[in-house]
Amino acid sequence: MNILIIGDEQNFTALQRKGGLAAHTVERTESLTGQEALQNRDLIIDLQFDEHPDNAAVYAQFPATPVLAGVVKTSLQAVNKKYGCTLIGCNFLPGFIDMPVTEISLLEDAQKPVLTAIMEQLGWDFELVQDAVGMVTPRVVCMIINEAYMAAETNTASRDDIDVAMKLGTNYPMGPFEWSKKIGIRQVCEVLTAVHTATGNTRYIISELLAKEATNN
Repeated sequence: MNILIIGDEQNFTALQRKGGLAAHTVERTESLTGQEALQNRDLIIDLQFDEHPDNAAVYAQFPATPVLAGVVKTSLQAVNKKYGCTLIGCNFLPGFIDMPVTEISLLEDAQKPVLTAIMEQLGWDFELVQDAVGMVTPRVVCMIINEAYMAAETNTASRDDIDVAMKLGTNYPMGPFEWSKKIGIRQVCEVLTAVHTATGNTRYIISELLAKEATNN
């Protein structure tokens, strides 16, 4: 496949660690500047779609070219309603890109054969989830991080102790504060804000300490 990848060097490196690209012709660009870059592509992988959703206006001009897009802070339905563009939503949040299983959402069942063919060619394992803001893993992990900040805020335990407790008590690969560093505090706040806006559920309200550190970061 002739693949265009849109993303910074750090996220591109994470995608390379995931594997599956070596057998294909791959070009990377920091940002999408126009339609020319999409000519004659078999696949677009937009690692930073959440940061640049207006890219959908360009993708809409190439409806036959599948786009794997990092859609965590919004929904495919919202993107399609605004831009008339049908994407394949992926959890490309920093810290999740090189995970062994890619979390994916679809707007319609008709995309399944295309998705399956792409995943086979890339050699990626994937899991389908519903089209919802925050998807599943980012929503849960970011909420756990938020709860950990609330615990630290009230001096319930130190950050190191909270990380150790979560790893030993729940067998998590990383503690919540380790996760927050890998994902990025700003990203965590933006995911929580997006989910709170979409659901109205108060459990996603950002803790004061997390908000303060994100502002100062």
